[in-house]
Amino acid sequence: MEGRTLRSALPMRAPTMKRISRDRITAFLMLLPSLILLGIFVYGFIGQTFYVSLTDWGRDATQALAANPILQFVGFENYQRLFSGALEARFRQDLVNLFFFTIFFLGGTLGLGLLLAILLDQNVRGEGLFRTLFLFPFALSFIVTGTVWRWMLQPQGGINALPTTVGLPRGEFGWLTTRDQIWRFDWNHLPMFGAIVLGMVFTWVAIAAWRRRGRRGRARAAILGAAAALLFGWAAFGGRSVELLPFPEMRGFNLALIGIILAAVWQMSGYTMALYLASLRGIPDTLREAARIDGASEFQLYRHVVFPLLGPITLSAMIILGHISLKIFDLIFAMTGPDQATTSVPALLMYIRAFRANQFADGAAIAIVLLVLVATVIVPYLWVSLRGEVRR
Repeated sequence: MEGRTLRSALPMRAPTMKRISRDRITAFLMLLPSLILLGIFVYGFIGQTFYVSLTDWGRDATQALAANPILQFVGFENYQRLFSGALEARFRQDLVNLFFFTIFFLGGTLGLGLLLAILLDQNVRGEGLFRTLFLFPFALSFIVTGTVWRWMLQPQGGINALPTTVGLPRGEFGWLTTRDQIWRFDWNHLPMFGAIVLGMVFTWVAIAAWRRRGRRGRARAAILGAAAALLFGWAAFGGRSVELLPFPEMRGFNLALIGIILAAVWQMSGYTMALYLASLRGIPDTLREAARIDGASEFQLYRHVVFPLLGPITLSAMIILGHISLKIFDLIFAMTGPDQATTSVPALLMYIRAFRANQFADGAAIAIVLLVLVATVIVPYLWVSLRGEVRR
């Protein structure tokens, strides 16, 4: 009987395998047009932009708009000039502006969104109305937001003129035009600062790997710890010897960015509020009741129970907001225009170089720098997410 059962089961494998192969071929053929279009219009254009960044397209005005321009291959000279050229000071300040904007934009949006979500989670009266009001700015475009906030933050009126309505003197802060800077540092110290930040990241990842225990986790922790020690050692003893420029170049946080940060946080905090509120409503009440029964205060409840459970949604929000901040263009364009150097970011400079000055190689190089920055944020998150799905 067992032999008959086995013989009767064997012929069924061939049709099954044929059906699986046919399904795979059908699925591949269905996806093939999208893959071709993606390869041409996304990765193909990225490759073309990278190639243009390695040429001198735009330096010769007679060849910039020629039908068949004569291009010379210059390698990574455009990138070297952006980071260490004496005439590229604006690009370096734009990078510093982008860094500070990203930090304050992420912190303000996540903090305000979490605060609003916690307040709405207390079952307040009129919750639906407040939720709609907080989420409404997210429905606007950055152009509309920038136009409204430009009226509000104009130095000669808006918020500066508001105290005069109650008999107080008018404000004098130049919201979008001031050239004052704080937290200034020498651009030549950038490699040292980068090594310190990267060493801190390696240290944090090493601690997380060590907590997982196991041989593999401890081996990873040891490797990452050694890499972090090397980075800290190089920053302490060899970092100052690296000079990107033959002269000191001070960069810092332009106070004119404060108004743009406020406008961006106002628009996107409703989005993070919705994410956090959905996560808070998904936490079982039994967990909170169990913590209260064990004697936890409200502060301890949020610190040890609620906030750890909000970790995944916080990471997702940081990735999305970081992606938005690194490519920010329309909000700043609407509030201050592309020619206001104190509030400029690399995306605006790319627009000026490529579409105003016809310096296509420089614009392409700036675009590739932005692509690398975005990929640095997106690729690790996608890698971890896909690995988690495969394990499941």
